[in-house]
Amino acid sequence: MTRKIENANVSSFDTMPAPAEIHARLPRSAKAEATVRQGREVLCNILQRKDHRLFVVVGPCSIHDPVAGLDYAQRLKKLADEVSDTLQLIMRVYFEKPRTTVGWKGYINDPFMDDSFRVDIGMERARQFLLQVNELGLPAGTEALNPYGPQYYGDLIIWTAIGARTTESQTHREMSSGLSTPVGFKNATNGDLGVATNAILSASNPHSFLGLNSDGRVAIVRTTGNAYGHLVLRGGEGNPNYDAVSVAIAEQALSKAKLPANLVVDCSHANSAKKPELQPLVMSDVVNQIRNGNKSLLGLMIESNIEAGNQPIPADPAQLKYGCSVTDACVDWATTEKMIRDAAVLLRDVLPERLS
Repeated sequence: MTRKIENANVSSFDTMPAPAEIHARLPRSAKAEATVRQGREVLCNILQRKDHRLFVVVGPCSIHDPVAGLDYAQRLKKLADEVSDTLQLIMRVYFEKPRTTVGWKGYINDPFMDDSFRVDIGMERARQFLLQVNELGLPAGTEALNPYGPQYYGDLIIWTAIGARTTESQTHREMSSGLSTPVGFKNATNGDLGVATNAILSASNPHSFLGLNSDGRVAIVRTTGNAYGHLVLRGGEGNPNYDAVSVAIAEQALSKAKLPANLVVDCSHANSAKKPELQPLVMSDVVNQIRNGNKSLLGLMIESNIEAGNQPIPADPAQLKYGCSVTDACVDWATTEKMIRDAAVLLRDVLPERLS
């Protein structure tokens, strides 16, 4: 048997609908568009010190059940309205999960959680979910993992994360230079800050690269650069980096790179030793730093769901516990409300002073 020269390890090519087709089937409503426009404006103003509020990206580690996800969004919208004078809440809507080896890769990749990998269905359902969230008046943030994904749903996102495993990737830096949202680059999994500062610098410049246009054709994408890159501290190699000393070191790294001192702290991952019950302590520490005069901490991330903890994916997805993560463990809704409300009370009179 003669081995193929081309596509030797490819079993098939299944055609995806073009981004324009998905957009046509699920167009933005006027309410969703207003949510995105206003959310992006607020976020850019926070990063430029024109808006005193702190932004908080909060929500499930990953979306796997859109019914429970929308339930969570409706709760979060009420809370967002309650604290809107102090905090800008953004729902964490993650559809893609990077994997060290193997595992469930997220709702877009495998929406039925049965290894059928119906990416075509997952992409359409992901856009449908984002439309529902935005139509509540609640803005959404996500992690950009697949460089083609933003063409399908990027018009419904106000904040984008580039994860610790992909911050060093040239593909993701180039993609970020053309994204329409502010982009948070996480420090490397070993805690290194240089990878993220270099990513911010790279993404701030114009790039030309191969990408996908709205008609689904490979195109040369030419970007103008993204002025709203910032650093997300998520800890590394089991060590946290949210404390005052680590924050000061991050400020120095950004200053050395001649970048704005714009920092976000991820309360999860290595900052909480992947123990969700420690996330409130991380957030409390950050709030105290702000109360003590810190001006570089502009945002927070929280992994939160309706129910606490996480669960394995059973052979029958119908057996899944409602509102409980299938990826990283989360704090529950009651804890989330307390974290957000406590921060709002403590920061209400402090944050406006940071602009003076």
